[in-house]
Amino acid sequence: MKHLLFGLTMIALVMVVAGPAAAAHKIEGKPVEYTAGGVTMKGYLAWDANVQGKRPGVLVVHEWWGQNEYIRNRARMLAELGYTALALDMYGEGKMAGHPDEAGKFSSELMKNFPVAKERFLAALEFLKKQPTVDPDRIAAIGYCFGGGVVLNMARQGVDLKGVASFHGSLAVVKPDQPTTIKAAVRVYNGADDKFSTLEQIEALKKEMADQKVNFKFVNYPGAVHSFTNPDATGLGKKFNMPIAYNKAADNASWKDLQGFLKEIFKK
Repeated sequence: MKHLLFGLTMIALVMVVAGPAAAAHKIEGKPVEYTAGGVTMKGYLAWDANVQGKRPGVLVVHEWWGQNEYIRNRARMLAELGYTALALDMYGEGKMAGHPDEAGKFSSELMKNFPVAKERFLAALEFLKKQPTVDPDRIAAIGYCFGGGVVLNMARQGVDLKGVASFHGSLAVVKPDQPTTIKAAVRVYNGADDKFSTLEQIEALKKEMADQKVNFKFVNYPGAVHSFTNPDATGLGKKFNMPIAYNKAADNASWKDLQGFLKEIFKK
């Protein structure tokens, strides 16, 4: 009997020490719709139903392919970390590309008409802020490839975010209509062998961030090329003869760094 009581006591102590961390995740995900400029935007919202109360929100901006399963999975991964994540739609109506030519057309047309891109991003931001599980004062945004360029330029536009993180994203600058101050902390995760980012762009970015005294870090992953976080990238690269490939080490390292970054910027 003494052994049984001792065993039960130890189990209770472990549960107390472990606390919420011991609770199983209950990740919920659902398609959602919101509008921007009269266009229906089709996103995907993910959260952990076992987390109580409001929590920080994270916008997730897709690659040039569109809001696909890869980006929805990233939203679910953020939900597992305790955030509410919205994989947003930048193209409208959930439009997706099946070929690089089509993807290039979708992304370039939107970035050339940046006021529309900004309107769509801000519509997603407002939608996320209104979710019952979200603390509207603690919002960040992350993006991949095309989406990395989007979140970086939203920071340049002075959008009020706690932080932005770009994964193998475009570094090109979209100039604001009016001079702005970058409010967000910024992280840029880049493949050192990425053919789409030049040394000149990298140096210009570092100078830009230093001049504005931004909480900024740039990480170059040796041996990594464009799309290094996407497990499908290697196959797509071979299929379409593109210099893209998955790099597990760079993917894991950048995701780990992101977790520390989000904890830092969301401290109350």
